[in-house]
Amino acid sequence: MVVILKQNPDKTQLRSLMTWLESKGVSVQTTVGAQQTILGLVGDTSVIDIDLISALEIVEAVRRVQEPYKSANRKFHPLDTVITAGGVKIGGGSAVKIAGPGAVESEEQICSLALKLKNAGADILWGGAYKSRSSPYSFQGLREKGIEYLVKAKKLSGLPIAAELADISQAGGFEDVDIIIIGARNMRNYELLRFLGSFGKPVILKRAVSATYEELLMSAEYIMSEGNGEVILCERGIRTFEPHTSFTLDISAIPVLKQLSHLPVIADPSYASGKYPLVEPLALASIAAGADGILAAVHENPEHAMCDGPLTIKLSGFESMVQKIEAIRGQKSEVRN
Repeated sequence: MVVILKQNPDKTQLRSLMTWLESKGVSVQTTVGAQQTILGLVGDTSVIDIDLISALEIVEAVRRVQEPYKSANRKFHPLDTVITAGGVKIGGGSAVKIAGPGAVESEEQICSLALKLKNAGADILWGGAYKSRSSPYSFQGLREKGIEYLVKAKKLSGLPIAAELADISQAGGFEDVDIIIIGARNMRNYELLRFLGSFGKPVILKRAVSATYEELLMSAEYIMSEGNGEVILCERGIRTFEPHTSFTLDISAIPVLKQLSHLPVIADPSYASGKYPLVEPLALASIAAGADGILAAVHENPEHAMCDGPLTIKLSGFESMVQKIEAIRGQKSEVRN
């Protein structure tokens, strides 16, 4: 349920209303905008009398929200959420560039790459430490050492870092990681999502290959329901009948999710396509569609990468892509102005 208040509501009446609502066992989320203040009611709102609230002097309107996701719903929070991680803002059309190797291979590799990525225009460094692979015989990542090397690269370059957390048992080593990535395989790992609700770090939540928009938002709701509102939705491709690419990047997901939710939305063109020549065009299409950023796999020598080489772009390709992203971003700003 959403309660829309009139402009400049009486503070005493507002406190009285919120106290009464909370006494009914309902959580109240307040959003203050330039023109309106909105109270989002989360919980069993069947005990709330809409007519009684509507009759109050400070209330403009009351609306029931049919969607099962509440905290992630734009009806509860009309303004875009902007998340700050390591000094970098994500959301509100930020066009953040998150880049790094599919796998951290050594301290020298990730530290060297971090410095070069920063110079090429990256805002956030990411790298695979725990690699969830389809085959148990494939390279599984450096695990704890991989996180350790990422933290060293962070200190050397000044870039915030993001890394994928595959299991709650790994969380102890992520204290110095700025953003937690939840891979597509774990989008429905609800115990892990609940845990991240109290872990106190921003989360990039990747859409599972067969998940609907609502299912992705409900997974975000698991995190948010435990108190963590810093969730970044990531479109990383869905499984279709087309075999030419690894998955199909659903560009439609970007504007739809932006309409349904106030959370930032980014795209992962690397793992969606599985082919490095497609990374740049899909990244540019995502930014043009309204994405708040992209996550790209970048390596100095992709042909010698320990994993994910075919979907990884070179530094020169990343630098060129960043320039084109900034050009699109500038054009969009001119149109809005």
